[in-house]
Amino acid sequence: MGAVMGTFSSLQTKQRRPSKDIAWWYYQYQRDKIEDELEMTMVCHRPEGLEQLEAQTNFTKRELQVLYRGFKNECPSGMVNEETFKQIYAQFFPHGDASTYAHYLFHAFDTTQTGSVKFEDFVTALSILLRGTVHEKLRWTFNLYDINKDGYINKEEMMDIVKAIYDMMGKYTYPVLKEDTPRQHVDVFFQKMDKNKDGIVTLDEFLESCQEDDNIMRSLQLFQNVM
Repeated sequence: MGAVMGTFSSLQTKQRRPSKDIAWWYYQYQRDKIEDELEMTMVCHRPEGLEQLEAQTNFTKRELQVLYRGFKNECPSGMVNEETFKQIYAQFFPHGDASTYAHYLFHAFDTTQTGSVKFEDFVTALSILLRGTVHEKLRWTFNLYDINKDGYINKEEMMDIVKAIYDMMGKYTYPVLKEDTPRQHVDVFFQKMDKNKDGIVTLDEFLESCQEDDNIMRSLQLFQNVM
């Protein structure tokens, strides 16, 4: 901001020639470009071209550069394993135990089940959660709840996820939380979602129930905020 105001002031007073301002801005642009190119080469795993990621996500090229810089600061190798992912995630929830939820979240990010999350995996999921359509967000959430990846959500899986979220938020966030609160929450969800009462929730049932019930959508939105 100071540089912009300084340039504006010099143009007003004509104390500096415009050519100097242009040269300065060009120098800054070239320096940033070189730094970005160096960052993209000094890692063990180099992500796909930013143009390709820009086409596949809802982020601009500049936003992807900023995200990559932050990802690289936390994960210099260009990839993150589950243990490191848990350590990073725990920093955001100091009053609770985030390890179990981070475990489920890591496997939702690791779509290829390789045991590591690459930058491409990270920004693809982030793009859906931050800027995806309602349908895309719900499909991603369904995949998170479907722990064993069999295409269905049973009550035990939903219970595991909800309990992990409560554990992560910590007792200070829920001072009057009763021990059976997660179970009650899951019972309400299942009663509305399991349309044919067969004990499992399909993707279609999940999508239909969420989109027709504002209470479920609000609850899921609260859970998405911790992703």
